[in-house]
Amino acid sequence: MFSNKIEFKETFIKRVEMVCGKSFSESTERDYYQTLGGMIREYVSNDWIKTNERYLANKGKQVYYLSIEYLLGKLLRQNLINLGIEETVQEGLMELGIDLGKVEELEADAGLGNGGLGRLAACFLDSLASLNLPGHGHGIRYKHGLFEQKIVDGYQVELPEQWLRSGNVWEVRKADLSVKIPFWGKVESKIDNGRLVFQHLNAETVTAVPHDMPVIGYNSDTVNTLRLWNAEPEQFPFHHDILKYKRETESISEFLYPDDTHDEGKILRLKQQYLLVSASIQSIIKSYRKQHVNLDHFHQDVCIHINDTHPVLAIPELMRILIDEEGYDWEHAWDITRHTISYTNHTTLSEALEKWPTRIFQPLLPRIYMIVNEINERYCMELWEQFPGDWEYIRKLAIIADDYVRMAHLAIVGSFSVNGVAKLHTEILKNREMKDFYQLYPEKFNNKTNGIAHRRWLLKANPALASLITESIGQRWAKTPSELIQLLKYQNDSSFLDQLTKIKRENKKVLAEIIQSKNGVTVDPDAIFDVQVKRLHAYKRQLLKVLHIMYLYNRFKEDSSFSIVPRVFIFGAKASPGYYYAKKIIKLINTVAEKVNNDPSISNKLKVIFLENYRVSLAEKIFPAADLSEQISTASKEASGTGNMKFMINGALTVGTLDGANVEIRELVGDSNIFTFGLTAEQVLHYSQYGGYRSKEYYHHDNRIKQTVDQLVNGFFPGVNNEFEPIFDSLIEENDQYFVLKDFASYADTQKHIGETFTNQQVWQKKCLVNIAQAGYFSSDRTIQEYADQIWKIK
Repeated sequence: MFSNKIEFKETFIKRVEMVCGKSFSESTERDYYQTLGGMIREYVSNDWIKTNERYLANKGKQVYYLSIEYLLGKLLRQNLINLGIEETVQEGLMELGIDLGKVEELEADAGLGNGGLGRLAACFLDSLASLNLPGHGHGIRYKHGLFEQKIVDGYQVELPEQWLRSGNVWEVRKADLSVKIPFWGKVESKIDNGRLVFQHLNAETVTAVPHDMPVIGYNSDTVNTLRLWNAEPEQFPFHHDILKYKRETESISEFLYPDDTHDEGKILRLKQQYLLVSASIQSIIKSYRKQHVNLDHFHQDVCIHINDTHPVLAIPELMRILIDEEGYDWEHAWDITRHTISYTNHTTLSEALEKWPTRIFQPLLPRIYMIVNEINERYCMELWEQFPGDWEYIRKLAIIADDYVRMAHLAIVGSFSVNGVAKLHTEILKNREMKDFYQLYPEKFNNKTNGIAHRRWLLKANPALASLITESIGQRWAKTPSELIQLLKYQNDSSFLDQLTKIKRENKKVLAEIIQSKNGVTVDPDAIFDVQVKRLHAYKRQLLKVLHIMYLYNRFKEDSSFSIVPRVFIFGAKASPGYYYAKKIIKLINTVAEKVNNDPSISNKLKVIFLENYRVSLAEKIFPAADLSEQISTASKEASGTGNMKFMINGALTVGTLDGANVEIRELVGDSNIFTFGLTAEQVLHYSQYGGYRSKEYYHHDNRIKQTVDQLVNGFFPGVNNEFEPIFDSLIEENDQYFVLKDFASYADTQKHIGETFTNQQVWQKKCLVNIAQAGYFSSDRTIQEYADQIWKIK
């Protein structure tokens, strides 16, 4: 399209005038953004078409990744970096008096995800394309994402994310590839030519319309596809109440994770999940059928991967198509299905493993329920043959039991591979949470430790550090992240360590400006930036960090000689709209911030910052500026974590429990380059199983704990009345389920040690360097290569 800066400028000016219908001098930054995005999409369309043609011609196996969320962030600059034209475009625009940074700010973060699950899926897509692997994503095109978070008087308020207000320049709507999705109605069977045939009658049908986005590989001509489904009403619906039908249909792809505390929300979630899998599998089979007369070898040519339990209905849906539409008998269909589907488990929390009441599932998806029921019957028969008479054991493992359909059980039974996302997590699944299934199917279980798109989180988010690395070890690391290990040779190079310090300080200044403009608080870039950014959940223990801040504040108030290295405590987190307790924690963080930040006697020793509406584009400013990465979940509860890896590659040190991937970080960097504390997973699981922990004993025997916990309810925070009683009760009356008080002393001691270590910047930066050098292992390129070789068998 353009080979140099001059050509780019000429093309750009012409395109702005053509697309916007006004002279270049009258056009706005919004016009520049839309034009540039459109140019990039056209620039890659040739490679996009060629990629798909190549996959068809090679007839190699392809993988389809099904995920309820994709947390993509902004794509403009990342696409320019991946195409290798960032510099040309940036300089060309600059000569036209246009700042690429300002143009980029007009792009909305895509409202398609929420937390680690969605960001992992986005990183995986990046790696698939960058490694030239035939892998595509399928998801839902949410109109309003999860929500936009505003903090009002310290409380979280949810507003709809308006990310599509100005359209989405990256997507191509493909109405000709729409598919029909049936809900409700009833199923009747009849004999046709000696075959039992099922018909779904009086269904309410929804149209799923695909919107395709190009996924551009780094320094490669591969452009894969992210296909997002939009729910739209049928053109001529048979419906007595058209407006109600239209409203209900459009709500399917309106919000991510609708509140499911009531039946209405449960129905909506189940509709979303079925729409995603049914539309995806219909379209996968349609394109497969262009080249194959039947589906006999479908499982040899296609792998369908389900990211957590949300897309598990892929299993009965594939069975439905094979039996009802392709004419296979049950055994043959089951054989194909079981060899096509692979499943990633993302949690050890049993409450997070989805299960659906049959009273909702059966009427909403009548044919799918029949199939799940049949899978369950046959599977329970197999169990009965192995364990005759053991009804309790069979009930425990059944897919349908106690009037619920258990999605994780269906996922394990109907797939050929079940993987955890960190070594510790996989071991907990095998030995505890899914022990019975592991004993039945040991060959299915395997581990794939998560990774991150190191190009996004270093090249894009931290260009200064990226160029220092390139100057020092060459540029191969961007394509081969394991090359980062070469940085270890600079461990004793004081000028290199000084440059690290300088880059970190510049990044801290950038974040300090954001804090000043958003929160109106001035923070010192020379203080320790102590950061915890992630979803707000009790097991992630934002509460432990807050109680520690309150303890430090108390020390300052009581002892005028008390001194610490100045700290800026930074939080970023969204609480799920129906998660009452998590919202209380947000209110507590903001209440503590109000008190601490406005107390002149503390001066600049402590600052507490809650950054509202945590999202990818904000994370890209936070990770490069962090000194300390807080990964303090209750051991055994966090499956992996990926924030820990993003901090690590940006040269922050981890303070954490031995949980999730923290264990593997410690293995790589060594004990002296990470700060660990608290109970081990083994100890937590032991207490949970056998009891023996009494939080009241810690409350009564440790004055620091008693003082801070009492401050939640004794009027220490004026004007909040009984606001924090539920938090107090969770710690004392409900015996502190997540061992916050048990780990408090260990955490406080470790934090004291961290402060002392930080005072010697050469020692600190040396530790940071070891972390950056070892972070190559945690690239999603490595993770995806393992999936490709060991599970999906794609080349």
